[in-house]
Amino acid sequence: MNRKESEKNIRKIQKMGKTSLGLTLPVELVEKLRWREKQKVLVKKVRGGLLVKDWKK
Repeated sequence: MNRKESEKNIRKIQKMGKTSLGLTLPVELVEKLRWREKQKVLVKKVRGGLLVKDWKK
């Protein structure tokens, strides 16, 4: 079953363990950013949402 194009990047927040929540990222976006599995990212609260970007030392 294919998702409609407008719903392609809609995700659900799911419980992961007792104290964490998580969500999946669209593989197409991750590939465009050249991110890889187990890569560290920075999650920051911004007005109206969250910013997720590559974590650099």
